[in-house]
Amino acid sequence: MAARSATRAPTVAELPIEAEGFLTHLTVERGRSERTVSAYRADLRRFCGFMADRGVPPLQATEDDVVAWSARLRSSGLAASSVTRMLVSVRGLFRHVVAEGILVTDPTQDVELPGQPDALPKALSTAAVESILDAAATAAASGDLMGIRDSALLEFLYGTGARVSEACGLRFGDLDMDAGLARLLGKRDKERVVPIGRPAVRALAVWLDDGRPAVINAKADRDSLDAVFLGVRGRRLSRQAAWTAIRQRATQAGVKGDISPHVLRHSCATHMLEGGADIRTVAEMLGHASVSTTQVYTRVATDRLFEAYRAAHPRATAGRRR
Repeated sequence: MAARSATRAPTVAELPIEAEGFLTHLTVERGRSERTVSAYRADLRRFCGFMADRGVPPLQATEDDVVAWSARLRSSGLAASSVTRMLVSVRGLFRHVVAEGILVTDPTQDVELPGQPDALPKALSTAAVESILDAAATAAASGDLMGIRDSALLEFLYGTGARVSEACGLRFGDLDMDAGLARLLGKRDKERVVPIGRPAVRALAVWLDDGRPAVINAKADRDSLDAVFLGVRGRRLSRQAAWTAIRQRATQAGVKGDISPHVLRHSCATHMLEGGADIRTVAEMLGHASVSTTQVYTRVATDRLFEAYRAAHPRATAGRRR
């Protein structure tokens, strides 16, 4: 019996009313996205299924139950990041029911999250970014409509550090071309205003004046008519299409690796810090809720400094003889 239960698929149970209340709280009061709430729901159903297998109602779970669930998740081969996410979902539920006075104690309070290696963001060198931007600019200069768009898109992403979803969601009313500013709608619907930069303003002007009018679909819906960046069929540019465009220009430039919109965002942050920008300024520009999120880029910049030092300074090598 033990062998069969160890190999069977995990039970996925329905959620108790308290868990549904927690999910409603996330949506209504915390402003979490539908996608985020769906992820919470899936994690909680999995936990409730585990507790059902143990014959215990989920809200009667003890610390031992939560530790056992964590061990089950780890042994199933899930990545540490996935295990952490699931534990965070359950911890959120119990913190909520304790705050609501439904429970007195939180069984997840002392349960440690699995350790995860620091994932340093990948940042391209300034030369590599310039090569990708030049590849798009070359296509734009040839009169290729998608080249004109890609030049504007890449200059905008790198110049502002915007997320790809923020660029794809950009509307005409979000741009102030004269002032060189853009309003971005970030996570949890938080707005911020960022500088665009002259190269991006010039590339955007060419796209809006010459490229976009030739691409827009006469039958486009209202959302597409208000969109700054469009796909080849004249509809609002999708995130997938933006990824494809960036990879295509990186390939043309001979820049290898998994080049994505997020890589341009990382590169923007790293290059700003390398140029002497204050970390709080970079955090505000990227739309980070906390400066601690931005601090990882300081490690990237420092690592590059040491690499350059070791490669170039005559006294960098330990034990070097005269």
